[in-house]
Amino acid sequence: MNVMAKLLAAAALTMATMVAQAGPVNINTADAKTLAKELKGVGPAKAEAIVKDRAAKGEFKSPQDIMRVGGVGKSIYEQNKDSIKIKD
Repeated sequence: MNVMAKLLAAAALTMATMVAQAGPVNINTADAKTLAKELKGVGPAKAEAIVKDRAAKGEFKSPQDIMRVGGVGKSIYEQNKDSIKIKD
């Protein structure tokens, strides 16, 4: 493999790793679009459910409280626990 191909492969791997990492997100203030973008395993429907749950039941008191939302179970929580914030 020539040097250029190795550099391109390394760049692609780096970009893939960056995309796979979720950023910190405050689940008490983020809108549905941000939740869907930043939380692994959370698409538009689950993100909207998080926002609706927050509006109906009040702020999340702990990151684990996200599991009270229908469709957001332990697996999604575990994938995102290091990225979920409840305060800024």
